[in-house]
Amino acid sequence: MQQSPAINPRRVLNANGDAVPEIRSRLGGSRHAELSHVEKGNPACVIGTGQRCEHALVDAELNRRLATYEATVRGRFTRIVDTLKAISAEQHELDFVVRAQRMALDRLGFELPADLLAEAWVSGLNLRALHSYCIFRSFKTCIDQVDTDQAPWRERVVLDAAFITSCGYHTLDVSPCADGRLQGLLPFVLRLAPNENVFVKAYAGAMFDIESDMGDWSARELERLTGVIPNGESLNYLKLAVYHFSSSHACSQGCAAHGSNDKLAIESALGRLNELRSAIDNTYGVGAAPEILLIGLDTDLDALRIHLPDANGDLNPYRYVDTGALYRDTLGLSRDTARAAIADVVARTETADGWAEGQGRMNDGMLRLVLALAEANLSQIEYVIQHHAGRYVVIGHDEAFICAGEATNYVQMRNKYYYAHLETVEEGAADMDVGVKIFTELNVKHGLAVPVLVHFYYSSRVPGSRARALLRARRVKAATLARYPVLAAQGLINCQMAVSDRHGTERCGFVEDNVADAGH
Repeated sequence: MQQSPAINPRRVLNANGDAVPEIRSRLGGSRHAELSHVEKGNPACVIGTGQRCEHALVDAELNRRLATYEATVRGRFTRIVDTLKAISAEQHELDFVVRAQRMALDRLGFELPADLLAEAWVSGLNLRALHSYCIFRSFKTCIDQVDTDQAPWRERVVLDAAFITSCGYHTLDVSPCADGRLQGLLPFVLRLAPNENVFVKAYAGAMFDIESDMGDWSARELERLTGVIPNGESLNYLKLAVYHFSSSHACSQGCAAHGSNDKLAIESALGRLNELRSAIDNTYGVGAAPEILLIGLDTDLDALRIHLPDANGDLNPYRYVDTGALYRDTLGLSRDTARAAIADVVARTETADGWAEGQGRMNDGMLRLVLALAEANLSQIEYVIQHHAGRYVVIGHDEAFICAGEATNYVQMRNKYYYAHLETVEEGAADMDVGVKIFTELNVKHGLAVPVLVHFYYSSRVPGSRARALLRARRVKAATLARYPVLAAQGLINCQMAVSDRHGTERCGFVEDNVADAGH
């Protein structure tokens, strides 16, 4: 596969390999902190103290707004542990309950379950249950505030529903890996505004369910044929799969579902895309299948490999453009020159010697989308440079909880939760086991419980849909506790159920708020 050129970690290089002059830093932290990142492997670009890295195609204002959003969301979680420690120190005071509630309300924005606090003088404070409760409530706060929190960056993102339509697609169906590091895929990595034409369902290893996807395609096709989708007769359906890898720790921090084997991750995702095309063509006639696209995400840097389809829509695992290389090679160029250089790289990659044979170049709509995604990702690469020293400090898992059932797509941010897509625990047993294994390291080893949010969607347009969603949630909760009886018996796994209305106002409505009873 293509290898990104080596770079000097103390310099920023332009397309000619020369150091770019007059660049000053916005990075905080010590020089020691910067070097620690370098030692983990070269980021896409590392800048030194007193330097600034600004690419002509980067939307600096959007980066600023996203940074504010990230700080706001993460801040709701980072205060939890210190708040609980402060509350724990007060548990033997006579007015403990009053003090605890005041501290929780002041620092976290919500009160704690009164029964957990009232019983503290007898058996001690149940910090495991309180920690899980705070994780769930903080996440609920993020969902309740999502419109206010996201408004500043949503209005700035240009890759929206209208743009997707301009590329010739009425639907963009995205299946990333369920790994928590891909949860910021749309707003951060791809700079796509979540909208009514973009659907996201994550699966371990990006191995989406063929039959389920055929159902999604059929539903949208019916809407297109009945005129529900404006101008649908001239538009197509696009299926996008996103695998991931780690450029610094390829053998240990890649996709767990594929054993951190990058080759297997690529071939498996591509194979699933081709299987979907064949299934729809075989069922509905040749030519009915949607277009497909494959993207790889380097979760260390948030740089992309965009695999280029040929004129027949076929993808090749070795025909791709690397946005990390594009960033470095066009840094220091003017806006128009950089954009032209990216288009030239894409054109040359489509016809480069040594690739597996293609059958001509991709269609104009797909080309427009590929160029836009490549350019938009440059902003995210610089975002990681400016706010995470060029490579994430935590390159592996750092999630706050497990979401089992159907993912809540309201809050999209790296490593917020580990996701296990399932209707029953038996169906998603492997994904749940991986999640529990991750949280054994993150939480259980430190005495904290594994928080599991069991979440399902329902449609208020369908009679009885909410009741059926609740029934599924209760079954999954009971099966989860039964699958991990040792953890449950020790109070080391806590479940919270929630449901959301696809077509209404209920967002992650908690069915049970008393986490004290969640482990029994």
